[in-house]
Amino acid sequence: MTPEIIKRLFPNPLPTISEIEGRYPLRTLPSGAKVTRVAPSPTGYMHIGGIYAGLVSERIAHQSGGVFFLRVEDTDQKRKKEGAQEVICNSLSRYGIIADEGVDIDGNDFGLYGPYTQSKRKEIYQAYAQKLLADGLAYPCFCAAEDLDLMRKIQEKQSQRPGYYAKYAHCRSLSDDEIIANLDAGKPWVLRFKSGGNNEKKMLIKDLMKGEINMPENDLDIVILKSDGLPTYHFAHVVDDHLMGTTHVIRGDEWVSSVPLHIQLFVALGWKAPKYGHYAPLQKLDNGNKRKLSKRSDPEANIVYFWEKGYPEDALVEYLFNLINASFEDWRRLNPDKKAFDFPLNFNKISNTAGALFDFQKLHSISKDVVARMTAEEVYDAVLNWAKEYKSDFAQRLIEHKDYYISILNIERNIGKKSRKDIVKWEDVEADTSYFFDDTFSVDLASYANELNLTIEDMKKISSEFKALFNVNDDKNAWFEKIKMIAQNHGFATEMKAYKENPSLYKGNVSDVANVLRILITGRTQSPDLHAIMQVMGTDKVLSRL
Repeated sequence: MTPEIIKRLFPNPLPTISEIEGRYPLRTLPSGAKVTRVAPSPTGYMHIGGIYAGLVSERIAHQSGGVFFLRVEDTDQKRKKEGAQEVICNSLSRYGIIADEGVDIDGNDFGLYGPYTQSKRKEIYQAYAQKLLADGLAYPCFCAAEDLDLMRKIQEKQSQRPGYYAKYAHCRSLSDDEIIANLDAGKPWVLRFKSGGNNEKKMLIKDLMKGEINMPENDLDIVILKSDGLPTYHFAHVVDDHLMGTTHVIRGDEWVSSVPLHIQLFVALGWKAPKYGHYAPLQKLDNGNKRKLSKRSDPEANIVYFWEKGYPEDALVEYLFNLINASFEDWRRLNPDKKAFDFPLNFNKISNTAGALFDFQKLHSISKDVVARMTAEEVYDAVLNWAKEYKSDFAQRLIEHKDYYISILNIERNIGKKSRKDIVKWEDVEADTSYFFDDTFSVDLASYANELNLTIEDMKKISSEFKALFNVNDDKNAWFEKIKMIAQNHGFATEMKAYKENPSLYKGNVSDVANVLRILITGRTQSPDLHAIMQVMGTDKVLSRL
């Protein structure tokens, strides 16, 4: 490519390669330290897979004494959404994925290897594109969209591989005079990489997660600079990962097919490629069949779904660690008091052969355990913060009745293995505690009487007798002795063993009597410890309910 053509393609002064390289010196890090990154696009949407990859990348870097950075890949300006930067930063910070370098919530850089937003690095990409032109490894392409569409149709008709390559790479063989004529005519152009690959040959790829893969060499002349002067993902990430010193790239396996191209670009520019690791996409069961978690079909694919529902951040992190490394569950069992980020992530055991199945039942089980380890004050604060953002009327009630709510949340808490495990997500707390307030309490006595095989009159007698005996200061043993006495007075077995041996001799058993009181007090047959509920409610409310 003649200097005249290069000047026509890049009329504005660009930094020299030596100037750019001088701005990005080699990192000085301990031996074995890894440099990783998370690089989302600002579409206003963060896939849960992005959090999965972020956790792996952050752990790989920080466990090795390395660097983890955030880069915003916004070269596709059409997909860029207002407020997307906030979504990205909130998504990472909520789940403890803290970058050492990158972009903050306001789009400001921190770190020495910026800018960390690709659209601010336009001249850098153009400088390296210019170098490829000068080295004969790139060329301008003037094919219009209609030309490319016609080419694809011909390839389909002839059962040919789709793409811009070999005889289909029409602009690869343009002479300098033809290029100048097209430029003089004002034809729009893109810049393509001139591939030297042979699709008939195989190359060995050593994937960090999938192991060794034999793949065809790349022979496509892909676009590296678009008509707006910004690079494509393929070119931009190669330039950035070189300059920013990235050593390990963790990404979804939709990019596996691009690895030969990416390595080819690194080689063409004279750089060492980072190590790539590709994880299989998260999946879900749909009518008994596994399928990829879909951005379009599945609300849980969007990380915002978990914010709106109020899943504790620690619960989702723990769940994702379970998906990342199967050994996490055993580690948690042995280390119940440690933070999830203390888990020594074993890179060789990262699940990769098949997509992990996203299982809400497992997530809920983990979430219950996480909440059970929290204090009542911590649960209250977390619920309040969630309600302020998503349920303002509930937030107001929480504020007005703070001490009462903390007492409610403290029932059966911090008592070891028997601690209550009924809270899954903050969204549930309002309904789960509604019976503590008269304006949100209701009970269908007839329905429950039928369920317990009792009459309303039976329930009234039990209620009346307990009301006369109730003392809020009774300890649990004294309280239960009174319930047993009522059971005996009304023909219920006081011991389960006796009831099971001769059920026909009794109206029911002592637990049925307790359930009558539970129904009258809470309006439900399942609740935390009934004795503790009555103590929290106090004498007036309990007597009123009875």
